[in-house]
Amino acid sequence: MTQLKHKLLQASDLETYYGDAQALFGASLHIEEGEFVTLLGRNGMGKTTTVRSVMGIMAPQKGRIWFAGQDITDWPSYQIARLGIGLVPEQRQVFANLSVYENLIATAHNRLQQKNPWTLERVYQLFPRLKERAGNLGSNLSGGEQQMLAIGRALMTNPRLLILDEATEGLAPIVRNEIWDCLATLKQSGLSVLVIDKNLVPLLRLADTHYILEKGHTVWQGSSASLLDARHELKESLGV
Repeated sequence: MTQLKHKLLQASDLETYYGDAQALFGASLHIEEGEFVTLLGRNGMGKTTTVRSVMGIMAPQKGRIWFAGQDITDWPSYQIARLGIGLVPEQRQVFANLSVYENLIATAHNRLQQKNPWTLERVYQLFPRLKERAGNLGSNLSGGEQQMLAIGRALMTNPRLLILDEATEGLAPIVRNEIWDCLATLKQSGLSVLVIDKNLVPLLRLADTHYILEKGHTVWQGSSASLLDARHELKESLGV
């Protein structure tokens, strides 16, 4: 337990399968309280599988996952979410037939009794466009608005760790910048954040620690400065 004392999330030596096909071969990921971490690598290297394993959506056959001092390796996903992990999934998965307002309040709670909880007003301050579109159905939003809504919905659960899978995939540059500004604000607030994305430049500016996955293995980890120094050697692994 001592080694986990200062870790918010510790996922170690994960081996996860899709049926008979192995996707993770000992992947590891550690996140401190208040840390901004990225998970990098080419498509199909195991990034989303790592997130699904952490969230209990897929059960790793080997390895252990700890969150906030508890071993959650075999927990169902709903119990893991209740511990304080908010997920912004790939493809956003907003509720298409609910309004923006209804999406935001559908799963809202402050189960962990955060001192400065996320409320509708705070989310609307972060994303003014959501307030403008509060009565619109999720299906009538642009891709960028849906991503803002997915982030806002996750924040309304008042998580200790926010995970974004493909944070800015397919978004227009101006919308990407809004998302990066949002993530910078969340980092300044002290929220722990894990991001999967292919846009390296803003991640280098924001992140404390980077992990690179290749064929289900964690092949590199380090700071932004270290990643800049090693970027030429890591170019193939990053796919950039």
